[in-house]
Amino acid sequence: MIPGVRSQLPPIVRAAQTLVRHIGGIFGFFENRVTNAITEGLNGKIQRIKRAAHGYRNLDNFMTAIYFHCGGLQLYPQTHTKA
Repeated sequence: MIPGVRSQLPPIVRAAQTLVRHIGGIFGFFENRVTNAITEGLNGKIQRIKRAAHGYRNLDNFMTAIYFHCGGLQLYPQTHTKA
């Protein structure tokens, strides 16, 4: 039983347990304002690349596709130059 939780409702007890487990990360966010959103977004993009290909023949091809889609290269020619 978690101290201070008087509810016997299982969803409330699970929510309280989740908060207790993650309390360090919760306070860390408010102190530093740092999240892992960028990492999760990149991971999601990599998973979409993998699903779109229906699997890769080898790891090198998969890595090449990740670099191509996530590398941030400017592949289009520049038509205007900044003066």
